[in-house]
Amino acid sequence: MRMIGVMLAVLGCVAYAQDPGPGRGRGRGFGPGPGGGFQGARFLGAEAGMPGRVVTGAPYSADLVTEITQTLADGNRIHQTATAHVYRDSEGRTRREPALSSLNSLAPNAHLPEVIFINDPVAGENYALSARDKTATRSSWTHPGGRNGGRNGGRNNQSKSAGGPANGGRYRFNQNVKTESLGRQTIEGVPADGTRTTLTIPAGQIGNEQAIQIVTESWYSPDLQVVVMSKRTDPRTGESVFRMANLSRAEPAASLFQVPADYKVTDSMRPSRNGPPGGR
Repeated sequence: MRMIGVMLAVLGCVAYAQDPGPGRGRGRGFGPGPGGGFQGARFLGAEAGMPGRVVTGAPYSADLVTEITQTLADGNRIHQTATAHVYRDSEGRTRREPALSSLNSLAPNAHLPEVIFINDPVAGENYALSARDKTATRSSWTHPGGRNGGRNGGRNNQSKSAGGPANGGRYRFNQNVKTESLGRQTIEGVPADGTRTTLTIPAGQIGNEQAIQIVTESWYSPDLQVVVMSKRTDPRTGESVFRMANLSRAEPAASLFQVPADYKVTDSMRPSRNGPPGGR
């Protein structure tokens, strides 16, 4: 159980480090790496497919593929790929199986377990499952966004939190940001609206001799209310591409959102990231 606690803390740190914003730091993770961030940690932070609130009536399952490419000053290239799995049912329950192999490669002596996360807004509970130990940590969950009660309304909330078309809203008063529509195209069988946002860091703002341009391209599915593909190019850290693959809109099996009967369940003594202190 202590190991699961460590994993939750690691995932929390990575999620926080996902987007440093204009001029905020140079790393996207922790430890050594380009600009001070572990590339492996960035994989977890880049898993943007999960919505920031509960979405009902739009079930799906998919692989979340993240690719990061960096070209070094001597022409050498670093390319890393990670694949995670995500499921959501019609009631808004979600199951996420993150790609933790990158963290294990960074800390080979830690032997971090594969942890599966289940969010159940119907029961108001979160679970972190360790298949290796057959244990589960339970915490209560009350999302501030509440349930949307259907597929309508709330696209802007989702797109802002997960990098959709409204993502540029937080920069709308920044004269150094340009946002443009890329129209609509079909990605993995679903219609998606594209947006390109270009952030320019003026020369001298962070000690840079010349202006730096960070370009983010995002494709948002109104039907699923998630980002199905995004691409970020930053000359400081390289290029990162997130995309959904093997997308299915069929209802996932109910068992995916349940704790197996032979698992030992322990209530968390710490507050959940998504709500108040847990345990029933």
